Amino acid sequence: MRKEVYEKIREKLVEIGENEIAHIDMWNRNVDFIEQETAWERPAVFIEFEPVQWISIVPGVQYRTEAKVRLHIVTDWKAQETNVFELPEKIHRALAGLEGESFTDFTLSESHTNHNHEEIIESVEVYSFVAFLNMGS
Repeated sequence: MRKEVYEKIREKLVEIGENEIAHIDMWNRNVDFIEQETAWERPAVFIEFEPVQWISIVPGVQYRTEAKVRLHIVTDWKAQETNVFELPEKIHRALAGLEGESFTDFTLSESHTNHNHEEIIESVEVYSFVAFLNMGS
């Protein structure tokens, strides 16, 4: 399920275009060590899966969950500039109603703004969805 969700999100982000999103990757606390790491191009989007708690429908065979994924949208910050909020809105328009074989009901559920860095703004958009896992043949 996570692989499919990641790939579907990535496809939609790539469709937005390189001029809008220069870097897409999995989240690995990327902004926590931004001064120490090799820089990645911005705007960047990092995809993070929150812990998934499965509910057994058929023990050992079928499972269901209500899960969440966080998109960390990192843009450069210039004082008094509000266009950092435009990219999250474009991303939402691209992801609204996203679904696949193993998930559905993909919807925006939270938005956070991380102001803890001098030169960047990190917008965290949280999407919830319902997913299924079928271990049967």
